[in-house]
Order: sequence, then structure tokens, then C-alpha cells
Amino acid sequence: MKSDKISEAVVRRLPVYLRFLNDLQKREIATVSSQELGQKLDLNPAQIRKDLAYFGDFGRKGIGYDVSYLIEKIRHILKLDQQINVALVGAGNLGHALSNYNAYLKDTMKITAVFDSYAPKVGQKINSLTVQPMEELGQTIREQGIRIGIITVPDSEAQNVADILVESGIEAILNFAPVILKTPPTIRIHAADFTTDLQSLAYYLHDGKEEHTDEQQ
Repeated sequence: MKSDKISEAVVRRLPVYLRFLNDLQKREIATVSSQELGQKLDLNPAQIRKDLAYFGDFGRKGIGYDVSYLIEKIRHILKLDQQINVALVGAGNLGHALSNYNAYLKDTMKITAVFDSYAPKVGQKINSLTVQPMEELGQTIREQGIRIGIITVPDSEAQNVADILVESGIEAILNFAPVILKTPPTIRIHAADFTTDLQSLAYYLHDGKEEHTDEQQ
């Protein structure tokens, strides 16, 4: 397998497969075919087979995929078979929500440190974590071996936070701020922008508003 030939679309589908496989495992389903995966996930079975084939030969003809084995392999591919510590910067409402949700995940990827520059928030508890000042970010990242950062600060602060994360040794950033970050090409950035996602959904709405208004008159 050569990772430089694998598209981002393929990598983004792997967690989707993993989530569904975990559900099958909870229901004690031992095997699943690409056809069944395709039907449940609304994907082409051939695409699923092609995606998995990038990483190895995991299925058996006429039988399908062993659920537990495929979970193990996908977790290894995504590096989820090792502890991955995550730092979150921005202890506002969104930062609180993400930290609270993450606290109950039974996974090896965990938010292990939360930071904020606003003095009244420093020292607050979010489950088992204490909000730390930005001055402690670099040292904490090095001490905990943190490799991923999450940004949940206002857009005016996001670039500065990204710069600090990169300088501290972060390799990848999940950015919730509505701004395009500029980082070295070695840093992986994924953007999570609720506003643009909602606005793009509006395009697909039926043009029935005027008709509905006429009916009300």
C-alpha cells in the first residue's frame, strides 16, 4: 500500500465503515458482504471493495468480510489502535460540548487538554479536564505527546491559535472557525463549518415557499 496514492475521499469513508462495523459487532453479527454494506451505507459495493483493497485483501469470496477482523484492520489503518491525544483550544459552548461528548467515548482518541486565553475560563472544570491558559499549551503538547489540535475559537483568533499549535508540534488540525487557515504543507487541516454546510443545504430546498404563502391568503 502506498498512502500517497490513496485519495482523501477513501480515507474519509473508512470511519463510516468502521462505525457501521462496530454496530454489527454489538449485534453479534460475525460476517458482512460488500453488498450488505453498500445497501446500509448507500454506497456502491464495488466502491467499498475498491476502498478496502487499497489496504489489503480482507474479504473472502462467497463469505464476505469477517466483522471483527475488518474492525481490527481499519482501526490499524486509521492508527486508532494506539493512544492519540488531542488538544482543544477554545473553552466556549462548542468547546464544552465537544469535550463533554469526547469524555464518554470508549476510544483511543481522546481530548486530553483544553486551553483558553480568557482568564475567567482558565481553571474551570470540563468533566475530568481543567481549562489551562494558552501559556501552558506548548509544554502540555510536548509532555502528553499531543499530535492533533481542535480549534473552536472566534475566526479573528483562529490563525494565531493555528500558528501556536504548529509551533508546538501539532501535526493535524480540526478547525471549527469559519476561516481558511494558512499552515505549512506538512500540516493536515480539516474544516468543520456548520454555516456553509447549512447554507449549501438551502440550495436543495423545494421552491414551494411562495405557493405555500398563496395558500395561506
